Amino acid sequence: MSAAPELDVQPVLRAEDVVVRFGGLTALAGIDVTVPPASLIGLVGPNGAGKSTLFGVASGLLKPTRGRVFLDGQDVTDISPQARARLGLARTFQQPEMFMGLTVRQHLILAHRVREQRSRLWKDMFNAAGFRRGDPSEKERVDKLLELLSLKDVADALVDTLPLGTTRLVEVGRALASSPKVVLLDEPLSGLDANEAARLAQALSRTVKDEGISLLLVEHDVAMVLKLCSHIFVLDFGQLIAEGVPDTVRNDPAVKAAYLGDSPIGDHLETHPTQDAEAPA
Repeated sequence: MSAAPELDVQPVLRAEDVVVRFGGLTALAGIDVTVPPASLIGLVGPNGAGKSTLFGVASGLLKPTRGRVFLDGQDVTDISPQARARLGLARTFQQPEMFMGLTVRQHLILAHRVREQRSRLWKDMFNAAGFRRGDPSEKERVDKLLELLSLKDVADALVDTLPLGTTRLVEVGRALASSPKVVLLDEPLSGLDANEAARLAQALSRTVKDEGISLLLVEHDVAMVLKLCSHIFVLDFGQLIAEGVPDTVRNDPAVKAAYLGDSPIGDHLETHPTQDAEAPA
């Protein structure tokens, strides 16, 4: 396994020696994952590898048996998901959770106000007359995200009228509207056709380049991860079996064994099922 890259700057997210046990099952065994600023990092592995468990620990939904989580240098292991969100961590989920009856623009406005204007958010939620007008900085931020994610043409469309690929873009936009430092993306390409996946992949690359936000991507489409990410961590049965740049991971014998024996990783890889199975129900 290749060594982790030397960082000249403080990582925006770091999981250090993370162990998670569910009874007699060890779901994660001493995992170290580092996400530098303004980077797109991949986290891959077969079903049951521990990916969703690590996301749970990083986001605060799961307490590690051992190990620490640091956000922008601050130890956040013992604080809530809500507190981590206020410090700059956002997350998407495998199944997008949208507010039916609201437009794309309104979803981004709500997310922006959660971070910037919490008292105003509740007034908006319970105001029968609809959303109150935002200040110029809010409109500028929302318009920028709509442009970044190619959502301008559907900005005023209700989310329940949109195809899945566009809905996933809205979910990413909602995460970005909270002005995070890092976003955990849980299988954002799941269920998308080739065109939708390519559109979302382009949006993720633009996000890192234009916004300077770091993305940690869990995805079963390893070929896409190899194409998008600058550094990739590979889990298998709760162990970190490889890490490095895409070419290093593609040619790693342990990664080949975990997926397809001696077949080239990413060349003919089929998309795996979308649900991790390591955590108990």
